[in-house]
Amino acid sequence: MYDYTVDVAVLRQALDDVFDQALVYHGFTDCMRDYEVVVHATADPSTGIRPAYLRYLFRYCVEASCRTTVAPPTWRESLDDRLIDYETGVDLDGYVWGVKWHCLYPGAQVVDESPSARSWAEAVGIEFHEVRIETNAHALTLIFSDLQVSELPPGYSPFVAGEDV
Repeated sequence: MYDYTVDVAVLRQALDDVFDQALVYHGFTDCMRDYEVVVHATADPSTGIRPAYLRYLFRYCVEASCRTTVAPPTWRESLDDRLIDYETGVDLDGYVWGVKWHCLYPGAQVVDESPSARSWAEAVGIEFHEVRIETNAHALTLIFSDLQVSELPPGYSPFVAGEDV
């Protein structure tokens, strides 16, 4: 596990490392304090680097927003529920949600001199950062204090419904 609490250059590198990879999940963790982004990272097979699922855990996340990057005309063509399953949607017009991933392009970047991050840092007394993550279908904005990156084990699930709430 890597910890990117203070070093903004290392934070930038961690975000650059998943440029143009597959975002497969994002949302608050079950404690509702931290925000996770799960990326399936691959490389050319000739490199010998095996594919991995990486968890980007944005800790102490005080703001998280998500908006679509899919244009309204495409949304209008993408309302058919058959598009949420690849097999039934692949030959239809519209955005095929059923691929179950978004391309991390144009990617993620640290927002320098973020007024929101500065305001939170002054209010709480620890350093905060703003990151914008853009895919071919969503744009995320996160205000957080710490980032941890780890490889996920097979079978990982971000949430399991239980009996006790």
